[in-house]
Amino acid sequence: QVQLVESGGGLVQAGGSLRLSCAASGRAFSSYAMAWIRQAPGKEREFVAAISATGGRKYYTDSAKNRFTISRDNAKNTVYLQMNSLKPEDTAVYSCAAGGILRMITQGWDYWGQGTQVTVSS
Repeated sequence: QVQLVESGGGLVQAGGSLRLSCAASGRAFSSYAMAWIRQAPGKEREFVAAISATGGRKYYTDSAKNRFTISRDNAKNTVYLQMNSLKPEDTAVYSCAAGGILRMITQGWDYWGQGTQVTVSS
């Protein structure tokens, strides 16, 4: 069982930056692939980024490439999402997820956090 708690969301102006954190408790964090997935009001969940258990592989959705960076610190049981050059369309609830398989989709993740709100004003 893994518990995930996100933090770092907030209100930022377009062009600004935020760093999201996801702290994990429970067993074997370092054995899980991790992902960030977002959901905007009235829209379906959208995959943002994922990282393998060791951190050696990273995947991004096209809209996140060159702006967002996913990373992890297995010693701290934490995964991060550094978001730069934020746009109003990035406004969403961002959730982290953990699973045994690294994937670039929203389905199939075993554990989810409750999410943190990111709001980007124009």
